[in-house]
Amino acid sequence: MSTGRLTIDLDAVVANWRALDAMTTCKTAAVIKANGYGLGSVTIAKALFKAGVRQFFVAVAEEAAPIRAELGPRPEINVFSGHMKGDTTAIRDLNLTPMLNSVDQLTHHFETLPGHPFGIQLDTGMNRLGLEMQEWAAIAGLALDQNPTLVMSHLACADEPDHPMNPHQLENFRMMTDGIGVPRSLAATGGILLGPDYHFDLTRPGIGLYGAEPFAQGSPVIELEFPVVQIRDVAQGEVVGYGNSWQAERASRIATISGGYADGVIRSLSDRAVFYHDKTPCKLVGRVSMDLITVDVTDLPEDPKALSLICAEQSVDDLARRAGTIGYELLTQLGGRYTRRIYGK
Repeated sequence: MSTGRLTIDLDAVVANWRALDAMTTCKTAAVIKANGYGLGSVTIAKALFKAGVRQFFVAVAEEAAPIRAELGPRPEINVFSGHMKGDTTAIRDLNLTPMLNSVDQLTHHFETLPGHPFGIQLDTGMNRLGLEMQEWAAIAGLALDQNPTLVMSHLACADEPDHPMNPHQLENFRMMTDGIGVPRSLAATGGILLGPDYHFDLTRPGIGLYGAEPFAQGSPVIELEFPVVQIRDVAQGEVVGYGNSWQAERASRIATISGGYADGVIRSLSDRAVFYHDKTPCKLVGRVSMDLITVDVTDLPEDPKALSLICAEQSVDDLARRAGTIGYELLTQLGGRYTRRIYGK
């Protein structure tokens, strides 16, 4: 094996979806954008569809094509970015449901695909996507007359349960949608954990399906292991890697592993990350380069053949904290060179 090995547990993905679904009394969809958060959208969608999921969300229309090809016409596939110019053919031919975000998108959709299903996204304070309160007040009657399948918004601070933005957005969402007679959705993973007031008619878990925070009680989904290419002895005072950024303070044994930022091991992990050999931590030393990483294995009783980066001893969120980022970024940056070993459904 000359590349890293990414192990994906589909049973854990399904278990996480079921656990989040069990927290609500409404429908539960699944977000599989960004290639299923880096794990393979088709593989994830197939497992979840077999488990009973019938509604999926992707970021852009192009992401829906392989899902529709694999699963056929049965699931509803919603597109967060709405109906962009250039998307009309895909939305029609793939039978997608765009979440329309602006007056321009509403107009474009009604003109180009009259009668085609659509949803509406409202801005309740995040100031990113969606119709603002004044815009919605002006066109709500017209839009609702066209029978949208869903009206949704998105929480900005749901991963912080006590943040005042959460009740503020909930109040705005209720103010904008109470009594409209259309299914509503406000909660992704973090919103589900905030409780029933945020659940409405449909929840849209994403990151929680993939074993990352804020769903801390979820099952871990991935393990990531890299092969050792070479091991060398480094004398006290010698340097390792680009820029001479690490200097040995003692006689050391350094393993070079096959992996780098081309594989999603981001450069900010330089001199910060810890790999594991069984339960023993081994520090990354020097800079992460494109294809190679150097690790201090001096204290191991034997030379390792492989070292693990995401495992029982270190979750994706643990690693993200070392990098100064979040689990979302690390998952979605997983590269295409890994040998993927997939278990489960």
